[in-house]
Amino acid sequence: MSCVTLNLVPSINLNGRNASVNSARLSNSLSCVFGNSSSSSFSFLGYLSSSDSKNRCDSRRVIKGCRSFSSVFKCVSQKSEPSVSINARGNGASEERVVVLVIGGGGREHALCYALQRSPSCDAVFCAPGNAGISNSGNATCIPDLDISDSSAVISFCRQWNVGLVVVGPEAPLVAGLANDLGKAGILTFGPSAEASALEGSKNFMKSLCDKYGIPTAKYQTFTDPSAAKQYIQNQGAPIVIKADGLAAGKGVIVAMTLEEAYEAVDSMLVKGAFGSAGCRVIAEEYLEGEEASFFALVDGETAIPLESAQDHKRVGDGDVGPNTGGMGAYSPAPVLTKELQSLVMESIILPTVKGMAAEGCKFVGVLYAGLMIEKKSGLPKLIEYNVRFGDPECQVLMVRLESDLAQVLLAACRGELRGVSLNWSPGSAMVVVMASKGYPGSYEKGTVIKNLEEAENVAPTVQIFHAGTALDADGNFIATGGRVLGVTAKGSDLQEARDRAYQAVEEINWPGGFYRRDIGWRALPQKQFAARK
Repeated sequence: MSCVTLNLVPSINLNGRNASVNSARLSNSLSCVFGNSSSSSFSFLGYLSSSDSKNRCDSRRVIKGCRSFSSVFKCVSQKSEPSVSINARGNGASEERVVVLVIGGGGREHALCYALQRSPSCDAVFCAPGNAGISNSGNATCIPDLDISDSSAVISFCRQWNVGLVVVGPEAPLVAGLANDLGKAGILTFGPSAEASALEGSKNFMKSLCDKYGIPTAKYQTFTDPSAAKQYIQNQGAPIVIKADGLAAGKGVIVAMTLEEAYEAVDSMLVKGAFGSAGCRVIAEEYLEGEEASFFALVDGETAIPLESAQDHKRVGDGDVGPNTGGMGAYSPAPVLTKELQSLVMESIILPTVKGMAAEGCKFVGVLYAGLMIEKKSGLPKLIEYNVRFGDPECQVLMVRLESDLAQVLLAACRGELRGVSLNWSPGSAMVVVMASKGYPGSYEKGTVIKNLEEAENVAPTVQIFHAGTALDADGNFIATGGRVLGVTAKGSDLQEARDRAYQAVEEINWPGGFYRRDIGWRALPQKQFAARK
């Protein structure tokens, strides 16, 4: 397949996709692709940047041809057919075209870009800031220079490039009010307002909402005084859970198995300020025994529809030992979440939350991620915490299984039109194994070289590697820049096949500076499958 020169007009149509963009800038980009790069200030090949000269087009990157370019506009030699699966208006007609901007640069955002790039109605996918893996995959065009903490800069970019939908990945921009600002500018945004984001931004807010609207959760009390907190802990006994009230990058939860550990957690937050302002208030919470599961629902302010089930592995070590992390692996579906339990979660937790938030004057629009404990003694679900965005790594297994047009589903949520929408999922299972830098979740070395990623992806057609923390060094090698670095994801006809493919891919990767758990999925598969290999 080869690209051909185009005659540009202010509104162009490639593959039947109406991509109305700034034609002068697009002309520069296309000239760059087709060899005339003398005055080009922007490049659609992997990165879109006005200042970083090393990311401009050159002959080495043009060799990638349409694969990189397709992340913005599909190659004109492809044929297009209208899609009628789901549309925002729910009438079965051909969908509107949309350009999407994904905010964030981790594995979750890579998975979202992957799904959006496959959406039939999506003309282009941008990702800010993105990462080297997202760029290299062709799933999106990365904009590393866009300051996502500057709402005015994001709004300006959206207007310049006719972005019709912004999908906010991380929680921090949501809590800071990015969705509020974009909404005021008339830009459809999938993600809750700052007020609604308090469901994640303040555990005390979430707990208070549970109290008011009868949502089952662990018994708790909130403290700002360390002495009072310790007295309560002594009265309750151990084990007990100590949580920082605010956002702490997934590290503000201590499962204290002894009173001494609980006292130390209180001191680290309230006395030593380990989590800054996020830890100036702590929650001492009942320890729940059972099996954890992740439950996701799309919410349009009034209506919620569930996604497929998934289960995360939070602890760093095999057998669920060691400190909590942002997630070392996940699989979907999760057998623990039976259809009956999913219905119960919707009725007793998700819908009361949606209605309660609306009654409080802060309607929730976005994805509601409930961390659940299926209690051992009762078999019933209790809410551990809410996140106001997709979980990572669960997002990765969900996005590889989603068969619906994600862009249209998210547009429907933004417009309050989810009622009657149903989602299509691939049969079978998916699993992701997270590869992390040695030392994570503590201190770890950055800049270690990762090789054989292409060989790993070629293990099976269903293998996808999502990048969470990578960059390219001067020699073009991928290097690790974060704690959790790669999400090696695979689909299979069942969980065993998905697991086999994921671990086969992991074993192809040459990364001495990394490690991974060898027992992802152990709760759902026979224990004998997980004998540690030398």
